[in-house]
Amino acid sequence: MFVSLSPNNSLSRTLRSAALAASLIPIFATPLALAQGTHIWTQSRLEEFEKGTPQGVAITSGGRLLQGPDAAEVVTTPSTFVWSVAVDAHGTAFLGTASPATVLRVGKDGKTFKLFETKDLSVQVVRLGPDGSLYAATLPSGKVYRLKPDAITTQDESSAQLVFDSAKLPEAKPSDAKPATAKYDDPKADSASHFIWDLTFDLAGRLYIAAGGPAAIYRVLPLDPNWKGDPVKPEGMPELFFKSDEQHIRCLAWDAKGNLIAGTDGSGLIYRIDPAGKGYVLFEAPRREITSLAIAPSGAIYAASVGDKGHNPLPPLPVQGVGSVTITFVQPSSLTTANNSTSVPDGSEIYLLAEGQAPRKIWSTKDEVVYALVARNQGLLALTGNRGHIFQIADDGSFSDVAHLEAQQALTFAVPPDSSADLLIGTGNTGKLYRLSPQSGKHEYASDVLDSGGLSRFGRIEVEPGSSAYELFTRSGNVEQPVRGWSDWIKLNDNQIASPAGRFFEWKAVLSGGGSLGSVGVNYLPINAAPVIDDLVVAPGARLNPLNIVPQPPTVTINFPSANAVAGFDGTSSQPLQALKDRTAITVRWAAHDDNGDDLKFSLYLRGDGEKGWRLLKEDLTDKAYSFDATLIPDGGYRIKLIASDAPSHTPADALTAEKLSERFEIDTTPPILSGLEAKVQPGLARDGSAVCAELCISLINVIFDADDAFSPIARAEYSIDAGPWQYVEPVGNLSDSLREQYDVTIPLPNPPFKPGEHLITVRAWDRHDNIGVAKTTFTMPPLPNH
Repeated sequence: MFVSLSPNNSLSRTLRSAALAASLIPIFATPLALAQGTHIWTQSRLEEFEKGTPQGVAITSGGRLLQGPDAAEVVTTPSTFVWSVAVDAHGTAFLGTASPATVLRVGKDGKTFKLFETKDLSVQVVRLGPDGSLYAATLPSGKVYRLKPDAITTQDESSAQLVFDSAKLPEAKPSDAKPATAKYDDPKADSASHFIWDLTFDLAGRLYIAAGGPAAIYRVLPLDPNWKGDPVKPEGMPELFFKSDEQHIRCLAWDAKGNLIAGTDGSGLIYRIDPAGKGYVLFEAPRREITSLAIAPSGAIYAASVGDKGHNPLPPLPVQGVGSVTITFVQPSSLTTANNSTSVPDGSEIYLLAEGQAPRKIWSTKDEVVYALVARNQGLLALTGNRGHIFQIADDGSFSDVAHLEAQQALTFAVPPDSSADLLIGTGNTGKLYRLSPQSGKHEYASDVLDSGGLSRFGRIEVEPGSSAYELFTRSGNVEQPVRGWSDWIKLNDNQIASPAGRFFEWKAVLSGGGSLGSVGVNYLPINAAPVIDDLVVAPGARLNPLNIVPQPPTVTINFPSANAVAGFDGTSSQPLQALKDRTAITVRWAAHDDNGDDLKFSLYLRGDGEKGWRLLKEDLTDKAYSFDATLIPDGGYRIKLIASDAPSHTPADALTAEKLSERFEIDTTPPILSGLEAKVQPGLARDGSAVCAELCISLINVIFDADDAFSPIARAEYSIDAGPWQYVEPVGNLSDSLREQYDVTIPLPNPPFKPGEHLITVRAWDRHDNIGVAKTTFTMPPLPNH
């Protein structure tokens, strides 16, 4: 219709292969290749170009930008959906809408008039009849009204002529040999089809009505051509033309031989129905619903299908009508997707049925729902949702995305009597009318926005050879949204970008005179930024467990004290790091990143209290945690300095560094020294407490000792007699807060008392770094006196 579809040339495929190879570099290349040097941002595939904004530009499946049609908004209606559009020879359009349900008349000047309104949910179909009248079908009542298209007052159910009422028709059985007829006032009429999905007229002027619940096609004889719009009973009597055991007849079309082609919902059938009403199934689609049919000038049939046959995901929809009458029906999948802005299971497929050939699938998608097809001399158009795209599809399966609408669904179309005139398109969410013109004054494409990750310089743009009739413009900025303080569009000069350095970048192509543009590559060089050290923590008494095994000794959890850490051990995260508890080791952990994505290496330095110079502890680290042996360093207070460098990704002259100091920490691996340990027996009260004993009456043991540490205060002390249980002991003065503590404890004689003879007493003391000093001595218990 609008663009020429052709496969990509070999050079284009080569460029795309190179882009794919470049995308695999992070997996297989050395770290040096990840961040250094010039980068190239390439757009060469349909999926990449789709991220941009086309205006009058078509995007082909082969990854090219071509001149396309212009989708110009004619009017935005008060309704959510425009389900149907009809247009007369003068260019006046008639819209069938829902939410609210109306028929709108739109002049060529865009002025809108409400021609008809109803209490129904939707005016599902509008068609201009050969008698010059406008016919409107409503849902879910299943009625067809005849309207005067040039009326100057709004019509409603009481003022419009009722042509067809499905609720007053007899239900015909599939075995009926002849069409069943009934007058509207037939008192024996039962409930039949209630939903009307399509209308069409034959050459004799008879109206055909596609209905659902159950599926049937009704025919109405031509009405009085002199009708003036009076609300009277119709003269033509409806008759059952065709009935199916499907749920709905969804769409109708005429082939070149005068047969009626019908698509169904339920099993996805395509019927060919002869003038006598005899149906023949041409094709059963793998999908459950045929949403649209189109007949090509060659006579070939195009059919769009959606939905999963395996199950019906749609629950019955209750509709509360006038007079508290509740109707329940299962609506087609495509309507639910439009109402809920959801997707249909397994997407959509389009099939081609050509005479003498087997039906074949020419196009499929998992992201689009095809609502309508248009077959014209220029090609097949597919109107889709829920992104509001229009595709042009060739019989060989190649296609172009020719228009992006400012609505979620492109639902319906109207072909003017003049086949060369513009196509009119109705949309849903929001209900709008568009005019699709093959000629537009603007053919522009704005690319997606590149985020280079940091301040970058931009060089040359590489364009696929064979591109023609185009101009390129660029702009840049340092905020993501181009409307906020970006540079102006600047035209390329010999493919050299003149836009200033920035973090974000965008290019624009303007096509003219059959212009065509293939893959586009933008060269840029990130300006090096220094690394950032987010956090640094030192954990004395902890050693890394590099094999990540479950340790038997106790573990130490190393957390960052601040909440802004963004990286961690092995570059994973800032989650807690488990280390083995080891008082002879010290672990340093840090978090760091580079805004350019550069690889980093780290060096650790150590300096003690009162020292001026830093001593190298370890260099060229790539992990973000390191353990070292504390016993190799004298006891004292220290700090760690961490230096991060992006040298692995840059030349030595361009490399940048960052550094951070740790908080002060202490190293203490020397245990306390215990001295002056003595244990003496003392006389005391008699065992029965009645009197003071003589010299040999023993009831108390006195233990004294001193605990000294060269660096950290004594934390606590304990004693044990004869390897018995350890007992906590307080220092003299009770507080343990000094490098030297004195202990003087009197131990009551247990009951029963110690046996006479030599006994062992052991004492031990800890400093604040869990170093332990131990000492022992003996005392002798004399025999107990006799009383």
